[in-house]
Amino acid sequence: MLTRYRTVKRFGSAEIVIKKSRFIGFAKPVETEEEAVAFIESIKKEHWSATHNCSAYMIGERDEIQKASDDGEPSGTAGKPILEVIKNQGLKNVVVVVTRYFGGIMLGAGGLIRAYTDGAVTGLAAAEQVYKVLHREVLVEVDYTWLGKVENELRNRGMMMGETVFTDKVTLSCLPLVEEADTFAAWMTDLTQGQGTIIHGEERYVEHAELP
Repeated sequence: MLTRYRTVKRFGSAEIVIKKSRFIGFAKPVETEEEAVAFIESIKKEHWSATHNCSAYMIGERDEIQKASDDGEPSGTAGKPILEVIKNQGLKNVVVVVTRYFGGIMLGAGGLIRAYTDGAVTGLAAAEQVYKVLHREVLVEVDYTWLGKVENELRNRGMMMGETVFTDKVTLSCLPLVEEADTFAAWMTDLTQGQGTIIHGEERYVEHAELP
């Protein structure tokens, strides 16, 4: 699994007007090609009266799934520019649709490429770009006598935390970066003088506005 990658946080859309034509950029995070195709179809259904619904998506750890559609625009003037925006912004697992309502003024090939590029950029900006960073959950179970010291040290370290469970003991869910999980577990063992129970949990992606 990738330890980190850049994508979009949520569905987003925004509109620009170029020479009386409306270009609406839509973007969404997706995990599979099926999700991407379903999203494109939903936009086409919603904007059935639009002149064109051009699209592109890029999915996979190695960007192995890449598709683009001009949806009736001259070849290479819409889908490819949208895909190039995704690539140039270093994004993964993203689908973008740019819907056009023709305003009566021809843009020419160069104008179309610029318009669909700008539409894609606008849509992606509305979807808010984030980093997905791989963390590993490490559960730390301690007696209540250790709680204050452990919490204070975790706070000083700026550790990302999950849920804390209180039973006869306290179990803290810690989320170090995946590459730091073993070092973190060793540190916890030393900190609790071997009296804490350390359990390695699952890996999961956590959203970050900036790379940690």
